[in-house]
Amino acid sequence: MNNRLKVLRAERNWSQGDLADKLEVSRQSVNAIETGRYDPSLPLAFKIAELFELAIEDVFVSPSKEA
Repeated sequence: MNNRLKVLRAERNWSQGDLADKLEVSRQSVNAIETGRYDPSLPLAFKIAELFELAIEDVFVSPSKEA
C-alpha cells in the first residue's frame, strides 16, 4: 500500500523520530511504513490519519486506485 506519510511529515518539519513519538511507535516502524515495507494496522492507520487531520484514504492509497 502506498502512502503520503513522508510528504505529510516533511510538510511539518518532523523527523521520523518525532512522528514515531507522536504515534507511540518506533522510528523503524515509521520508516517501514514510509517505504512501503510494512502496512500499518487499521488502528494505527486511523491514528496516523487523525494526527494529520485527514481521512485515511488521503494518507494511504491502494495500488489498484493509483492512476
